[in-house]
Amino acid sequence: MEWGTRFIWERYGLPIYITENGLSCTDSIHLDGKVHDPARIDFTHRYLLALRRAIDSGVDVRGYFHWSLLDNFEWSEGYNERFGLIYLDYATGKRTPKE
Repeated sequence: MEWGTRFIWERYGLPIYITENGLSCTDSIHLDGKVHDPARIDFTHRYLLALRRAIDSGVDVRGYFHWSLLDNFEWSEGYNERFGLIYLDYATGKRTPKE
């Protein structure tokens, strides 16, 4: 995230918008009713730290958008892996925010 944004900024000098960044996981609802999400939390934290370093070095980043708000169908993985920040029960439509 740091190197890529700095490269684009130095090459083109245009504002940068990260329009899709995230991680797919095999999420599930645990017995406590929550979706524990340590891998996605760690991934996003590390990427945002790298993006902060790029911004601090002068890269003009104007926006950041996570990959997906809700779990959805993905062409390469179907419904096997989850992508969103909110767990979606496909059968009922119930939404459960992930950690």
